[in-house]
Amino acid sequence: MTTPHSETVDEPAELRAPARRPSVWRGQGPAVVAVSVGGALGASARYGASLLWPTHTGGFPWTTFWVNVVGCFVIGAFMVVITEVWAAHRLVRPFFGTGVLGGFTTFSTYAVDIQRLVDTGHPRTGLAYLAATLVAALAAVWLAVTCARRVLAWRRRR
Repeated sequence: MTTPHSETVDEPAELRAPARRPSVWRGQGPAVVAVSVGGALGASARYGASLLWPTHTGGFPWTTFWVNVVGCFVIGAFMVVITEVWAAHRLVRPFFGTGVLGGFTTFSTYAVDIQRLVDTGHPRTGLAYLAATLVAALAAVWLAVTCARRVLAWRRRR
């Protein structure tokens, strides 16, 4: 007994169709674009904040501190909404969560700020900044998640 595929005719190479590679737009391409565009927006907002509220050399980097705390608060609330309430388009999370908020928050600048404070003779300020940012960022996420869930529970009861 033979199968339909067992009898094949060898075609010349020039007559065979080239192997098709999956389109980038069907894979990760849209997510990469969403993260890129969102990241550009978030980084621009962070840069604008640094221009509005510059930090003086040796001073506590309040702008970076508050950008990170606010960004962590927003990501906490956003994740509750996106996972527990709203069945969003598949690109919303990469655009806003990873892109906008990832570009807005700046933990690389946080590390550079700590190094600069230590290098310029302000190790206590650097240590205070290190601890305060960590505690405040985690507290902001916790507070946002807690508040968002309570608001949602309250709205469901109405």
